[in-house]
Formats: sequence, structure tokens, C-alpha cells
Amino acid sequence: MAEPTHLLIPFAGRGSPACCAVLPGLRLPKLEALLARLAPAGTDAQDDSTFSPPHERALAAALGLQAADGCIPWAARDARRLGLPGSEADAAWGWIDLCNWQVDVSDVVLGDPAHTQLEADESLALLDAARPLFEEDGIRLHATPEKPGRWLASGDLFRALPSASLDRAIGHSISQWSHITDAGRPLRRLQNEVQMLLYTERVNDQRTAKGLPPINSFWLSGTGAMPAQAQPAGAGPVVVDALRDAALRDDGDAWAAAWHAVDAGPVAELLATCEGGADVALTLCGDLAAQRFSVQQRGFSGWVKRTFSRPRAAPVLEAL
Repeated sequence: MAEPTHLLIPFAGRGSPACCAVLPGLRLPKLEALLARLAPAGTDAQDDSTFSPPHERALAAALGLQAADGCIPWAARDARRLGLPGSEADAAWGWIDLCNWQVDVSDVVLGDPAHTQLEADESLALLDAARPLFEEDGIRLHATPEKPGRWLASGDLFRALPSASLDRAIGHSISQWSHITDAGRPLRRLQNEVQMLLYTERVNDQRTAKGLPPINSFWLSGTGAMPAQAQPAGAGPVVVDALRDAALRDDGDAWAAAWHAVDAGPVAELLATCEGGADVALTLCGDLAAQRFSVQQRGFSGWVKRTFSRPRAAPVLEAL
């Protein structure tokens, strides 16, 4: 039997003030028509203190990756997909994202690494400078060709070290999501050493002269080990990331506009596939929960549900 067509939408619900404010007036006709054809097929509800947000847990479950909170091996999966040395074994990996920590008199907030506008040559120069510090702790660094500013790091330190997803930490206090366990203390020391190194780097002098934010630290995420027999990619769901940027900025108008585009695009396509008789699935994710929907009713009972009991999107998204 063929796998169902599965759409996974992160940040479909958002508890931040501006996104909450626009949610009651959000009109998503294609989503509502699709929900009328589907039935709930499972909910993963946690709280907003988990290192792994609902959309990452849902994707891991769909890919058959079982791991503790904060230890879904995304970096190890990336390394194996890229064929990096040692990735075929049960090695532990982590993502190192270069970033700008926004410092004021009372707090330090994690800025989105995607907004640093870091160039590939800048990332490589900083990697070469930082490599000896990481190697002192038995950590090997690798550049990633697809994403300047993200390094892949391998080392046994990452095997059982939970790390907070960027999607949890961006825009929040560093202290809320930093690694404060005994296992994370070597990382804290390493982070301090790298911060001092970055302060002296010519790359940052050049960036400041251009009006760009300095790279003053890094964020570790995606930690864990991937079983040797696991595959780096598979027939997982299609992940729609169009809502992420506006949600993380808490830009309610932009988030609503992005939702309208998703409704008219991927959701409309999934609805058409469903109407054609195919087996489809939809997973909507928010800050607290992931709700999966699948086709469970056909025939007359399904027609009655679609005709007389069309759900509104807003209450479904508010529950996430």
C-alpha cells in the first residue's frame, strides 16, 4: 500500500500576542474544506518547556526517529545525508549555528541566525579560526555547503546532551534555553572561549563596517546519535515552512498573509488530492501540540460530515 500524502505545517498555531490577535479573524477556506474530509488521528501535546517543539517531534515520529526530548539526531541525519566521515557509524553530532546574541542591560536574547546574512567565505574563515578550540574537546567541525553559518560537529559530548531547537530559543533569553546540566558544562566553557575569539576576528570588523550584526556566539542544537541502520532520508511528510519567519518575529499580519498563501497553495493541493480519492494526512503544529488528521470516513457518513459539520479553522489552530 502506498504511503499517504502527508503535509506537516509548523507554526500553524502560535501563542505569541500578535499572532493570537489575528487568529480569530483568519479565514482559511481550503483548510476548512480539508478538515471537513478528515478526522483527528492523534495528538502529541506537551508544554512550551520542551527542547524539541511539536513540529520536530511530529517529523521525527513520521521518519521513525525515536529519541528523548532535545536529542532528536537532526545533525547526525544531515551528516549522513552529506556523506561526511564517520556519519555512517553510530556517531554523535550537533548543529553549530553562528549567531548574534543581542545584549542589553538586563538580558541576552538569541537572534535568528538566518538574519545574520553570513557569507560562505565568512563562515569558512570563522570555522578555520575556531577549529583548534573545538578539537581540544575532541569535536570535529565540518562546513555545510547548503547553509553558510551552520557547521556540523561530531563528538561524543553530543551523544546524550539535550539541546534546545532554534525554533524554541530564537527571540528568547539565552538563560531560558542554555545548557545548564553537568553534561553541558564543557560546552559552556567552549562557548565562552569561542566568544572571546570572535571578538577579535577580522570578519566581524568587516561586518560591522558594512552595518551587519557581528557574529558573537553560536547555538548548539540537533544533538544526538543516529543508529547505523537508520536511513538519512525517507518518504516523510512534506514540511511547509512558510509560517516560520513571521511566527518567530510575532508579526501577526505577515503570519496571516503567509497562512493565506499556504491555504491557497499546499493545502489546496492536498485537498484536491483528497477529493480525488487518495489517502492523505495533515499534521498541524503549534507551540504546545501537534494534531494529525487523516481520512477515516468515506461514503455517506463522510458526505454528511462534509456537508453539515464543516469546522472553522481558528478553533483548531487555537488548540495548538
